Amino acid sequence: MKHIFPEADSLSPRERSILKGHKPIVVWFTGLSGAGKSTLAKLLEKELFRRKIHTCLLDGDNIRSGLNCNLRFTEEDRTENLRRVAEVAKLFLESGTVVISAFITPLESDRELIKNIIGKDYFVEVFVATSLNECERRDVKGLYQKARAGEIDHFTGISAPYEKPVAPDVEVNTEEFVPGVLVEEILKVITSRI
Repeated sequence: MKHIFPEADSLSPRERSILKGHKPIVVWFTGLSGAGKSTLAKLLEKELFRRKIHTCLLDGDNIRSGLNCNLRFTEEDRTENLRRVAEVAKLFLESGTVVISAFITPLESDRELIKNIIGKDYFVEVFVATSLNECERRDVKGLYQKARAGEIDHFTGISAPYEKPVAPDVEVNTEEFVPGVLVEEILKVITSRI
């Protein structure tokens, strides 16, 4: 933009890491609605908190009810929703915080956009690979039933696509293991990064 001049940080990432005792990263959970993203994200945050790691949890429904309440569920608005979240995550990252984000993020192009905003060195993609059948069976929010009835347009997995991640940093499945075991798997990957 022509008349915008971003301010440089007064503290370096190294200074913030020394103060907090860990490096910042963004752990991004992706998967279908009902896959278990938010459950895993909350458990991960609790475990990191127990280890005295500074965290911030960004969740799809929470962001949609506040910051992004003006956006709909068109493909363009979904991309804008995720772009905004990535920018917020980057601000927290720059403050030295470990950011945990739980968003469906159905398109590979959107995940690449997010990685580019945040920086690939700071981004950990966690694919919650729970099957559509299982997510639909759970239907914790009643959304699949509404989507099947035609009450919700552009619903991921039903009337809108979900492109599985090509090479996620971690792939977990809540059908096969209990959440606590899966969080331990995620921690094995991120511990060396923080």
